[in-house]
Amino acid sequence: MRKLSAHYIITGTGAVLVKGIITLSDDGTVVDIIDTKGELDEMANVEFYSGILIPGFVNAHCHLELSHLHTIFPEKTGLPGFLKNVVEHRNIEDERVIEAAQKADFEMWKNGIVAVGDISNTNTTFPLKSKSKIAYHTFIEALGFSPLRAEKAFAWAKYCFEEAQSLGLCVSAVPHAPYSISKELFGKIAEFAVIQQSILSMHNQESSDEDDLYLSGEGEIIRHLTENLALDLSFFKPSGKTALESVIDCLPKENKLLLVHNIRTGQKDIDLVAKTRSLNKTWFVLCPGSNLYIEDRLPDIELLRQNKLQICIGTDSLSSNHQLSMLAEMKTIQTNFPAIPLDEIVTWATSNGAEALEINDWAGTIEPGKKPGINLITSMDLQHLQLLPQSKVKRLI
Repeated sequence: MRKLSAHYIITGTGAVLVKGIITLSDDGTVVDIIDTKGELDEMANVEFYSGILIPGFVNAHCHLELSHLHTIFPEKTGLPGFLKNVVEHRNIEDERVIEAAQKADFEMWKNGIVAVGDISNTNTTFPLKSKSKIAYHTFIEALGFSPLRAEKAFAWAKYCFEEAQSLGLCVSAVPHAPYSISKELFGKIAEFAVIQQSILSMHNQESSDEDDLYLSGEGEIIRHLTENLALDLSFFKPSGKTALESVIDCLPKENKLLLVHNIRTGQKDIDLVAKTRSLNKTWFVLCPGSNLYIEDRLPDIELLRQNKLQICIGTDSLSSNHQLSMLAEMKTIQTNFPAIPLDEIVTWATSNGAEALEINDWAGTIEPGKKPGINLITSMDLQHLQLLPQSKVKRLI
């Protein structure tokens, strides 16, 4: 039995306790939370820390299998340039992929991440994830913009889905992005998702080039598809609509959906999503470090807040970020949007992600009966409850 206390406890439920006490069993299960109202008397066996205690982080979007690409790609190339680099450098022996993924997995665990929504295009990292201390939900990402590839692409995704299931992993088959999935492949994924009642994820509005593709059939994405991937696009007819407008009806309304990145998401897009599907089943995932790395632009987070959307945080991959650190993502958000309270950002990084990945029965909040992990954040501005550049996270439980 352990009793933990600190200057503040942010529970993830909206409560911020001053010098509260968390009692945990030996296996890390929360037994009790005491609100001392800031009056913490000297009590035997209470570990007091300078800083704040929060639940373990839930990283809602990552690409563990791209960890071997760390520091290889230049920054601020824009999405088409980034995609070109991925195509050129992706194929590498499994041993190097696994070695880099193991290191990244350990770093995430050490830095307080208890669960990850992880994108996989192959089955290479499945054994690693099945044995990890981190709980993974694996999103098997299908790729195929040509209708002729739909059958083969879906067959591979389904094969990976079944292999992941056999290893005990939580898993979904999902579309990559509007610019990489044909309507035929969207249909197969949607039908399978409804049967499986699975969580969906899709890269969304990461670049204006996505809209150029659907609005006019021109731009850098078209060049990427024809030149880098050598696709025959004679079948493609622009819809005259934005990318999101063009594919939103392909995403089944009954399934939970994580829309990832949302750099170009505006009010019209939010209204479209709200009109098309329930916002209670939709999460908007922010990956600010990656957004700055690739596009040098952040989403309009204040707009997402004003619309009371369900927001999560992800790290994306080491191919498009300097580190897989949820604390670093939180710092970036607070630096660029200083009016957002820290406890709200913590909620995005913990309980919202847990709800999106359907693990809120044990993760995301500090509540009796749960086993969320406990992180300590130190070197903070405790007077104003704000992160500082030198703030650090340490996993306690």
